[in-house]
Amino acid sequence: MGLTPNREVFITCAVTGAGDTTSRSDKVPVTPRQIADECIAAANAGAAIAHIHVRDPKTGKGSRDIALYTEVVEHIKASGVDMVLNLTAGMGGDLTLGSVEQPMPPSPNGTDMAGATERLEHVAKLRPEICTLDCGTMNFGEGDYVMTNTPAMLKAMAAQIQALGVRPEVEIFDTGHLLLAKWLYDQKLLDDPVMVQLCMGIPWGAPDDIGTLLALTNNLPSNWTFSAFSIGRNQMPYAAMAMLAGGNIRVGLEDNIWLDKGVLATNGPLVERAVKVAEGMGAKILGPQEVRERMKLTKGW
Repeated sequence: MGLTPNREVFITCAVTGAGDTTSRSDKVPVTPRQIADECIAAANAGAAIAHIHVRDPKTGKGSRDIALYTEVVEHIKASGVDMVLNLTAGMGGDLTLGSVEQPMPPSPNGTDMAGATERLEHVAKLRPEICTLDCGTMNFGEGDYVMTNTPAMLKAMAAQIQALGVRPEVEIFDTGHLLLAKWLYDQKLLDDPVMVQLCMGIPWGAPDDIGTLLALTNNLPSNWTFSAFSIGRNQMPYAAMAMLAGGNIRVGLEDNIWLDKGVLATNGPLVERAVKVAEGMGAKILGPQEVRERMKLTKGW
């Protein structure tokens, strides 16, 4: 079977995330202005989509504060720089068990469980073109933290996202998550064109080897649009891998804080490097308006 690389590629930049990367790099943006500025830098470097989390400016930890999202979006709007906004809706599904001997009650440190409507309050207010839908439950790290997204929660969130007219980007962290995405689609809770992000190399989800990537892409419906990324040192090799598999690219400080060995990154240079990889492989880089047309996005912000 021959390769069918993607020749028209869009780049998503995940500018900050919610993990404890701030303790390892002072380049990770924390305040709304810093996050907005990194989105603008990524767009100027060639990213069509900015994937946005917000952080508590005082602690640096991930937040669901609507005021922080609003401030980020307003800064971006005021800049006049065009980009597709993709707001996370993953926050609010964080469960940390008490201990291996006494799992209940959950630990207040690291637990943030919210209902479907509350998890989508910022999406309902700001109406971004895209928001994420984490399509499954999964262990993270070596402790007692579980990313929690039950089938009932996914159905409720997908229905609300659909009613808002926002395009969900379905986050696939493992092979079973793809089955959940197909299940949602069969219930008419995901509209065409379906947009998928393959999140590879995250313990304990799908590993970032070629075989697992192909196992996922070979089981994606042919009319679904996907991007793929890996974390850490494999972020840039996965820019090429995603293209070769027929998909699009994601880079950014959410997934990788390094530009080179010993050199901390910012988002703009990571996007610039991804552009070089894609163009070096003969691909055209799509801009935000081309992505809107391709994905039938509704600009509400």
